[in-house]
Amino acid sequence: MVAQSVQHPNYTLLTWFFMKRFATLCLLVAVITPASDLFAGDADWPQWRGPQRDGHAAPQELLESWPEQGPRLKWTFTQAGRGYSALAVVDDRIYTMGSDEENCYAYCIDFKSGKEMWKTAVGKASTSGEYNHGWGGGPRATPTVDGDQIFLTTDIGVVVALAKDSGEVQWSVDMVDVYGGKVPVWGYSESPLVDGDRVIVTPGGENFMVGLDRTSGDKVWASQGVNAPVQYVSPLKGTVGSTTFYVTASKPGLFAFDVTSGNEVFSDDTTGNDVAVIPTPVLVGDQLYHTSDYGAGNTLLKLSAGDDGKLKTESIYHLEGKTMRNHHGGVVLVDGVIYGFSKINRGVWMAQDLESGEVLWEQSVDKNKSGSICYADGKLYCYNDTDGSCYLVTPNRDGWKETGKVVLPKQTELERDKGAIWAHPVVANQTLFIRDQDLIFAFDIAK
Repeated sequence: MVAQSVQHPNYTLLTWFFMKRFATLCLLVAVITPASDLFAGDADWPQWRGPQRDGHAAPQELLESWPEQGPRLKWTFTQAGRGYSALAVVDDRIYTMGSDEENCYAYCIDFKSGKEMWKTAVGKASTSGEYNHGWGGGPRATPTVDGDQIFLTTDIGVVVALAKDSGEVQWSVDMVDVYGGKVPVWGYSESPLVDGDRVIVTPGGENFMVGLDRTSGDKVWASQGVNAPVQYVSPLKGTVGSTTFYVTASKPGLFAFDVTSGNEVFSDDTTGNDVAVIPTPVLVGDQLYHTSDYGAGNTLLKLSAGDDGKLKTESIYHLEGKTMRNHHGGVVLVDGVIYGFSKINRGVWMAQDLESGEVLWEQSVDKNKSGSICYADGKLYCYNDTDGSCYLVTPNRDGWKETGKVVLPKQTELERDKGAIWAHPVVANQTLFIRDQDLIFAFDIAK
C-alpha cells in the first residue's frame, strides 16, 4: 500500500507566507551581521606571511584610505610577553608566542574581544647564555595553524604541536638535543611549514632540514648532503616541472631539497653572507627572488628541469650596492614589482622591478632604520621599526603614494636593549594587527 499525501486547502498560501517571512529574516541578518562574521575563516592568516607565505593577505574588502588619526582601535592586548613573534589568525582566534622570566608560552586570544582564551607553557624561557640577547630575547617564530593543530618553534629550538582548541601539548621535539642543531646567534626564528602529514623544520648542521610526523613528532623525512648552520629563514614549498621541493637559505646561500628523496635539487650562493640570512624567498612560477643584508643584495633565478631530478638555475641578475638589501622585514611582490625596506642610505622603503632588478624609487620615513611589510586588497602596509608608525601605501612604479598612517598608541615598557619593533604586521578578517613585544593592537580597517 502506498501512502497518499493529503494537501491542506491553504497549503500554497501558508507556504508563500512562511517563505516570505524567512526571506525577510535572512535579509535582516545579512544587513545587521558584519561581513567578517558572515564569512569567518575566508580571510584568515594561518601562518607566517599569510596563507601562501608571500606576505599577501586573503581577499577582503578594506579601507582605501584612513582618517587623519588612523583607523579605529578595536582593542589592545597587553599580556603577550617578550618576543618578536607575529600572529596567526584562524576561525576568530589569534595565536602567537611570548615569554616571561621562566617560560615560553603559546597564546590564544579571542578575535572579537581581545581577551585571552588560553595560555600554554611550551618550553623554558631562553637565557643570554643560550644566544645573544643584546637585541632582545623571547620567541621569534610565528605559529602555524593547520586543521585542529598548531605547530611552533621556540627561540631555543623546541618544536611543539598543540591542540588548537585547548592549547594542550601533543608532542615536543628539541632540535638541539635530538638532531644536533645549534641555536643561532640571535635564536631560532623559523616558522614551521606544514606539508600534509609532515612538519618541516630546520635544526641545522648535519640534519640540516627534517620533516616530522604531525601526529607523533617522529622524523619521516630529511634533507641529504648539506651540512650548514641554521639561519632565520622560514622555508617554502614549490614545484617546477615534475620536481617538488622545499627551499630555504643559510649562510652559504639558497638550498632546495626534493620532497620525496631529500636530495638537493639546486643551490645558489649569491645571497649568502657570514652574519645573518633572514628574509623568506619569493617564489613565483619558475622564478625565485631572494634578498639579504650584510652586503649580499638580491638575486633572481630562473628554474628549469635538469638531469637526475635536479633543477637548473639561470641567474637573471645578482645585484649589490644601492639596491634591495632587506634585513628582516621581508618583501612582497605586486604586479611585477618587489616592495620592501632596504638598508641602503640609512634605511629606505624601496620599489624594485622584478624582471630587470632596476630600483624604481626609494623613500625615507623619518629616522626608521628598518621596516616590515604585508599586502592586502590593493594596498601595502608598511610598519616602521623605530617610531611604531604603519603607513597605508598604494603600490606604484612611480613613487611612494601613502593614503593613511597610524602610530602605536603606546610602545612597550619592556627593555628591548638594541632591538626595535620587529614583529611583522598582519591583516586578517578586515583587521590590522600590529605588535610591539607584550602589546598587540587591533585596528578596524573594514570598508
